[in-house]
Amino acid sequence: MAKTLYTMQDPTKQYPQPKFKHQPQRVPGLEAKMTPKPDCGETSYRGSGRLPGRKALVTGGDSGIGRAAAIAFAREGADVAINYLPSEEKDAKEVIALIEAAGRKAVALPGDISNEKFARKLVKDAHKKLGGLDVLACVAGKQHWVETIAEMTSKQVEETYRVNVFALFWICQESLPLMPPGGTIITTASIQATHPSSSLLDYAPTKAAILAFTRALARQVAEDGIRVNCVAPGPVWTPLQTSGGQPDKKIPAFGSATPMKRPGQPVEMAPLYVLLAGQESSYVTGEVYGATGGLEVG
Repeated sequence: MAKTLYTMQDPTKQYPQPKFKHQPQRVPGLEAKMTPKPDCGETSYRGSGRLPGRKALVTGGDSGIGRAAAIAFAREGADVAINYLPSEEKDAKEVIALIEAAGRKAVALPGDISNEKFARKLVKDAHKKLGGLDVLACVAGKQHWVETIAEMTSKQVEETYRVNVFALFWICQESLPLMPPGGTIITTASIQATHPSSSLLDYAPTKAAILAFTRALARQVAEDGIRVNCVAPGPVWTPLQTSGGQPDKKIPAFGSATPMKRPGQPVEMAPLYVLLAGQESSYVTGEVYGATGGLEVG
């Protein structure tokens, strides 16, 4: 019998292990150009009706972890709107088709969330086109390595914070008044929040900010019946890494430093987003769920 995502097997050998080939891309990068192509659940994720009738907005829904979350949400019964940059249209079209193939409504909302006006409008458009909004998964992120602090420009720092932190504030501000009790917000941090790499001097602090934001907002809105939680991945095989998130020289060995000796695949993050989006995690708020291949996150 062929092995699937649900077949018991050795997790260290379940997905490709390094060594990978050099494969630099321009920002923001496309999954179609990666070797091996990331597994976002296109054929491997099987739904079981855990999110019936939910209305979800996923930022960064064209590729990587956002793509995996969007596919999983749809296959669990949710209608899904995805946000992405216009240059990522090729990947986004594939996701829209997969959502529709699951029998759910799909809404494409291209645009740059680092622009405050667009970020706020994004939420309103998603709410209108979905006919409601009760799941918000903020996955989109910006990551670009530099060798030393001397090489880091103010422009890069500002752009990283606008995507990773400012947009989170704007999108949550607009979403909360539209969400009914039972709604959920899922943020995306990283192992970088607590174990920063020296080459990610701007990115890592944004992920620490996301942890604090998640815990604070969860306390603020708990009495309104809204839950706020966070997924904190370790090294995951996505276009973010091959388009400047890591030095190209590190790509061949990417993920090999984990106890599992490989990077995670986006589909391996998807079940956490589904769990936190659904009612079965009703007593979970202000929590951080790590998925790091054995690396410590606390």
